[in-house]
Amino acid sequence: MNRREFLASSAAAGAGALVLSGCATGNTDPLVGTAGARASGAPSVYEMRVYHFNDGKGEALLNRFRHHTLRLFKKHGIESVGYWLPVDAKDQRLHFLLRYPSREAREASWKAFMADPEWQAAYKASEANGALVKKAETPFLVRTDYSPVHTSGNVSKGGVFELRTYTTPPGRLANLDARFRDHTLALFARHGMHNWLYFHKMPDQPEADVTLVYFLTHASQDAAKASFAKFGADPEWKKAREESEKNAGGSLTVAGGVKSVFLRPTEFSPTR
Repeated sequence: MNRREFLASSAAAGAGALVLSGCATGNTDPLVGTAGARASGAPSVYEMRVYHFNDGKGEALLNRFRHHTLRLFKKHGIESVGYWLPVDAKDQRLHFLLRYPSREAREASWKAFMADPEWQAAYKASEANGALVKKAETPFLVRTDYSPVHTSGNVSKGGVFELRTYTTPPGRLANLDARFRDHTLALFARHGMHNWLYFHKMPDQPEADVTLVYFLTHASQDAAKASFAKFGADPEWKKAREESEKNAGGSLTVAGGVKSVFLRPTEFSPTR
């Protein structure tokens, strides 16, 4: 990577559920107000950006989003879905979810955003005392066919979001999807968990064929613990798990393949 490419990459890094009856029947999810997407039936493209910020730089990063980035994203056609910080204050990451009509639209919007003189000035001023972000993760996602439709507003009703990532053994993502589609979402709802959004990685993303990413909301972390305890003890869940693993020839997740992080929306998040 040459210096120009490095600077462009660094600037980009610094930039920035419904109850089951609300589930969509297909993965069309066009952007609201986007006639072309509605006409084509093309699925929206989501981008889950995770910024690992440098020590002492969290508030400066949030201020840049508050005062500049969100407005400039909107100006250039980048839809902000949600912004969150981990409940654990020691976890120095900002998570945010963006949405576009297509990957091509995404590239065009980011090119215009990066070239905007207002963004360039805001970025330069905010980095005057050092870089705000040391690492960025930026996977591209699409909703699964069983995901609830996208909603905004006070999604968690003052509670917490939980971002969960599952990694399957090779060839078993379809089995995991079937279990979620046919059993897990309904059982989550039965035990007080709110299904928000479910995603696969786009096909060109690393580990796309073995990864499921989804969001739940809970009244609190204690409520989440209690809900999962009841869910785990549910005879219907035990039967579904046993049958799904028998059909697949083994566990549907690898050892250590279930990751969870509890998040709270920032005060500028559309999900607050």
